[in-house]
Amino acid sequence: METRRLGRTDLEISVLAIGGLYTSSLAGGESETRRIMQRAAELGVNAIDTAPAYADSEKTVGQAIQGLDAPLIVTTKLGGRPQPFNPQDINALRESVDESLRLLGRDHIDILMVHEPDRPQQYPWWTSYAPLEGPALELMSELKAAGKIRYTGLAGTTVTEMTSLVKSNCFDVVLTAFNYNVLFREAAESVIPAAVENDMGIVLGSAFGQGFLTRRADNEVQKRPIWLAESRQQQLLAYYRLLDEVGMPAFELCLRFVLSNSSISTIPIGCKTVEHLEASVAAAKKGPLPEDVISRLDEIAAMVPSRPWEEPMILPFGKNYVGPGIANMGAAVQVGKLKLAN
Repeated sequence: METRRLGRTDLEISVLAIGGLYTSSLAGGESETRRIMQRAAELGVNAIDTAPAYADSEKTVGQAIQGLDAPLIVTTKLGGRPQPFNPQDINALRESVDESLRLLGRDHIDILMVHEPDRPQQYPWWTSYAPLEGPALELMSELKAAGKIRYTGLAGTTVTEMTSLVKSNCFDVVLTAFNYNVLFREAAESVIPAAVENDMGIVLGSAFGQGFLTRRADNEVQKRPIWLAESRQQQLLAYYRLLDEVGMPAFELCLRFVLSNSSISTIPIGCKTVEHLEASVAAAKKGPLPEDVISRLDEIAAMVPSRPWEEPMILPFGKNYVGPGIANMGAAVQVGKLKLAN
């Protein structure tokens, strides 16, 4: 497995990592997670990204990696624990990190990230933006000095505020999700360039768009559901035509596109089974996409340069709504509380 430099850290990270949402009871639980982590080590995948908000992922991962005889870069996050969550309570944040260490069965965390600090007014993480200040930064400095964490990071899904946080140069790594893939390019405008300028490691989340980029919905797109903008409809149809022309599985096209950007350090894969992991590793080994395919994808992405405001973060093809509204689907998926009827 190819490795890349994780920004200004001293870590060499595999280009694929394990995404922690489904290394939990949301998928195969501890037994399948153990199989995934063992196979990942055999294949040279040396990193996993988890979080308190990913159901019981930290506990499941901790159980699964007990006795694993392989180097492993572990990332987890601040956010969502304990409830009611208050990011201004440094003691509660400290307790959350101690709980992460206990659940993971480790004496240190390689990268501790602030989880979604970029949704304005959702949580008051900061006491000042210029300069950037807040209990999370104070705690991270304390934990670094104590050897409980090695590096710090941000994990978010927006562009404008994330770019500002990246430019603060207070963090070592940034995880950006839902804004850079075969169709979405918002992060390429500012988040990724700002991270490169500050020599931050770049972790690219949701390369598959939580599945909507890899599960075709030709008939539904043709009919254009009420929430789907006409420009996005035409873009998706062009994307499907390209998939047919190149004869490549969608998951391979998505992975190899992101790998084609040398600024990206690693891509967490939300694999539910060992077979998912093996397929992703086989695709990654084929390397970057041919330039002509990248050019075609660039043209298709340019058909919708900015997302329609009413468009959900995860395009919900094949779903009927019973619970949360479309606009809240992304957050609901992350905490495993999505109520959908097939």
